[in-house]
Amino acid sequence: MDKLEILEGRKQSVFEKNKDAGAFDISCETKSLSGSVSQRACVFCGSRVVLYPVADALHIVHGPIGCAAYTWDIRGSVSSGPELHRLSFSTDLQEMDVIYGGEKKLYKSLIELIDQYTPKAAFIYSTCIIGLIGDDIDAVCKKVSEEKGIPVLPVHSEGFKGTKKDGYKAACDALMKIVGTGSTEGIGKYSINIMGEFNLAGEAWIIRKYYEEMGIEVVSTQTGDGRVDDICRSHGAALNIVQCSGSMVKLAKMMEEKYGIPYMRVSYFGIEDMSKALYDVANHFSDNPAILEAAKNIVRREVREIYPQIMKYRAALSGKKAAIYVGGAFKAFSLIKALSSVGMDVVLAGSQTGNKDDYEGLKEMCDEGTVIVDDSNPVELSKFVLEKKADLIIGGVKERPIAYKLGIGFCDHNHERKIPLAGFVGMVNFVKEVYQSVMSPVWQFAPRKGGKS
Repeated sequence: MDKLEILEGRKQSVFEKNKDAGAFDISCETKSLSGSVSQRACVFCGSRVVLYPVADALHIVHGPIGCAAYTWDIRGSVSSGPELHRLSFSTDLQEMDVIYGGEKKLYKSLIELIDQYTPKAAFIYSTCIIGLIGDDIDAVCKKVSEEKGIPVLPVHSEGFKGTKKDGYKAACDALMKIVGTGSTEGIGKYSINIMGEFNLAGEAWIIRKYYEEMGIEVVSTQTGDGRVDDICRSHGAALNIVQCSGSMVKLAKMMEEKYGIPYMRVSYFGIEDMSKALYDVANHFSDNPAILEAAKNIVRREVREIYPQIMKYRAALSGKKAAIYVGGAFKAFSLIKALSSVGMDVVLAGSQTGNKDDYEGLKEMCDEGTVIVDDSNPVELSKFVLEKKADLIIGGVKERPIAYKLGIGFCDHNHERKIPLAGFVGMVNFVKEVYQSVMSPVWQFAPRKGGKS
């Protein structure tokens, strides 16, 4: 196979850790290079995946039908009650709407849908075309909200105005408009909001159960299995715990500034980080030692149960090589620790939305020879996987075809999956999936590209 080259404009976004490498100064938090075919999604998609799991709200995409189709049921977020979020509504703008404006169509759509489904709130997503034609969705939302008596929230997520990370910010801005509008009566002293947890395959229920067993009240989950009323009263919690820091840390900061609620970053993936998430929250409520004792009991019980199961797979996986490319770099930290616990080496670690501090952290965690990359593309990922002889790619739906075309295993760690990977039980599921993917006999019939079978 011919040697794959990196585009000149992308070289500053790639770093290989070795003794001869110069100063670590990776380029990140920038717009994608034109022509590089970035794996990132747009601003609209970023906001959609954050707000989508609010289950009792109406979600309307104001724009052409394609935007709504692309993001229809985009997350594996499950609900314990209403499932209004799983319906995809669009104003389906056509040529004449683009010429004369789509405000009237949006107004009629909102009135019709609110009358039919009686949602607790409505989120209206702006797409690229709305940014171009200048529809005043704020005015439409305000008018409908006054007429129907529910929050109708504009989400300024025009796809062309930035990156997926800007979509996260637009989602946080929309949520902040309803935070603080509900009653905090009855919320206890030891209470939290679980933020950046989207209840993929029921993961929020697993995490919530741990905290409740510790004696902590969960006021809201944002946004997995989310409810509008819970979000409205979430300013009454004593602490915000943020998992997917890229998507929800802005909201946590805004709540800290306005309501004085501290926040901490956590991860629920892997034995080490899951245990730390419980201990950190327990230590925050240090005036109640029973909470820490309960956390210790949970960790002791869960690790005793799952550790022998994980060790069964270690012998087969030890020495295998993995390439990680995920949305947020914070997730990569936990993956590296989890893979290390079964003896696997990480040869590539990258993300779509990492910042300087994230990549500095990855550099410290990774071994010599590991490639660290920001905002990669299919050609680059293929190049690194081939050169480093990876046995597995861990990523999302866009990385799956790359792995299969190269003839290696793939593990889905994105928002489409149907198996929980969070919590202690999630670690068992993860290791089992990695084992089944890497050790599958099917690879003997799909020789690796690059001349190595």
